[in-house]
Amino acid sequence: MNPLLSTLQPYPFERLRALFDGVVPNVQYSAISLGIGEPKHPTPALMAQAMAQAPNALATYPATNGTPALRTACANWLKRRYQLDVNANTQVLPVNGTREALFAIAQTVVDASQPNALVVCPNPFYQIYEGAALLAGATPVFAPSDPARNFAIDWTQVSDQQWANTQLLYVCSPGNPTGAVMPLSEWQTLFELSDRHGFVIASDECYSEIYFRDEPPLGSLQAAAALGRTNFTNLVAFTSLSKRSNAPGLRSGFVAGDAALIKAFLLYRTYHGGAMSPLVQAASVAAWDDEAHVVANRDAYRAKFAQVTPVIAEVMDVQLPDAGFYLWAQVPAAFGQDDQRFARELLAQYNVTVLPGSYLAREAGGVNPGQGRIRMALVAETAECLEAAQRINAFVKQAT
Repeated sequence: MNPLLSTLQPYPFERLRALFDGVVPNVQYSAISLGIGEPKHPTPALMAQAMAQAPNALATYPATNGTPALRTACANWLKRRYQLDVNANTQVLPVNGTREALFAIAQTVVDASQPNALVVCPNPFYQIYEGAALLAGATPVFAPSDPARNFAIDWTQVSDQQWANTQLLYVCSPGNPTGAVMPLSEWQTLFELSDRHGFVIASDECYSEIYFRDEPPLGSLQAAAALGRTNFTNLVAFTSLSKRSNAPGLRSGFVAGDAALIKAFLLYRTYHGGAMSPLVQAASVAAWDDEAHVVANRDAYRAKFAQVTPVIAEVMDVQLPDAGFYLWAQVPAAFGQDDQRFARELLAQYNVTVLPGSYLAREAGGVNPGQGRIRMALVAETAECLEAAQRINAFVKQAT
């Protein structure tokens, strides 16, 4: 067995199942889960129609770098969304969802033969970053975050020596679980650090199309271009149709950025077997070419959050995020900052599932920044999410 497998920690949802072991939910209430960020809005019909119109798509082996039509659709979307001009042949690579690609980029980038190879991650974070680092033979470093600034990462707390040994930096904007969007000034800081130390930046942007402000979230490639970095040196951005188009089962996204990194990533994926099914490619082209369903989806989330957030904010410290579909709420003082106790008792009394924030973070400097928080995924239809919010409101009032 690969000894590095033993370094992996249980995934948050495995920990959640263990936490709920022995809990008997109150069957007077129907079960509602706000635990997993799996979109439940309808998948646009145009994607199924595109698949139905590709009857011979299963008769050939797909190319790892996808069809010219798909790469062009991705490049065109980047132009419309971010006003970017990218080369569809050298700077775009279709992938089977961002989860798989975010893991695989570490296997491409990290040179484990170098002593003290490090991968820097935000904290709280998406656990794939940590697992990718460990299985690539690197050590993950969790950059501290500041709860007083919506959990913005304090990059100054990563030492110069750590930066010198860093080979890969994962960032997530809009963030999971906080929904915070990184400003241009923060990108400039990271680009300067990358130039100084030579590490690659992998930017996870899968929540970019669900936002609540008037201005859409700034993307990493957009930030680079604004700062004159049009070659996207040491930068790759990851985006997906899972949230944008409510198609988590499609497993479709793409990576764009530094042509040299894309070339190396394509080589890795050629051996890894990362080619996308032609049927999925056909559906993906249709999705990237259409914005009407994205606007409708975003409007649905905005209407939902407008109804649900005030109900929870009445009893918990929570606010509308910049983007994404999570509420990141402070556990009331009555629970002593015990996010696990809150989740267990809420399930037992009101049959609502939420995810303890401590499961989405690691202790750094003696502090787990997710401790005392819960993440609520408002992915179901509005009525179900509103019912869950009303139960949470009653639960907290009862406890306090």
